[in-house]
Amino acid sequence: MEQIILKPVGYVRNQVTVKKDQFWGSDVSVIELMEEFRGGLTGLQEFSHAIILCHLDKAGYRPEKHLLRRPRNRTDMPLLGIFSQRTKDHPNQIGVTTVEILSVSETTVTVKGLDALDGTPVLDIKPYFPVFDRRDARTPQWVDILMENYF
Repeated sequence: MEQIILKPVGYVRNQVTVKKDQFWGSDVSVIELMEEFRGGLTGLQEFSHAIILCHLDKAGYRPEKHLLRRPRNRTDMPLLGIFSQRTKDHPNQIGVTTVEILSVSETTVTVKGLDALDGTPVLDIKPYFPVFDRRDARTPQWVDILMENYF
C-alpha cells in the first residue's frame, strides 16, 4: 500500500479530552498554527466559515467493529458500511468539518463546531466557498433522525 506523509499545519486547543459521537455544535476550539505558517491566515477573517481537515490521531479503525455497524451503535439505525457514515473510525483517520469562524489572529483561528479533541493535528484550513461547497444533496431519512438535536 502506498504511504502518504502529511505534516500538521497546527493543533486544536479546546476543553474536549474525551471522545464523543455528538453535540459538537457548540464547542469552541482554537487552532494554533505552526510557526512556519505564520501569516497564512491573512484574509480568512473575511469568511464566516472554513473547512478544517484533521488527523484524528486518537481514532482507530478495526474492520470487525467498524466496517459494518449501526450509526452511534443505535438499534433504531440501519446496518451500514463505513463509507456510508461520518464516524471518526474510518480506515484513514481523516476528519473533515465545516466550522463557523469566530475570530482570526496572525497565528490562531477560533472556530465553533469542530469535532476534534484537544491536541488533534490540523492538516489544512480552507475557506468555505458556497459556490464550491454547497450542493442540493439527498440523504436517507435515518440521517435526519440521527442528527436531531445534534447542534
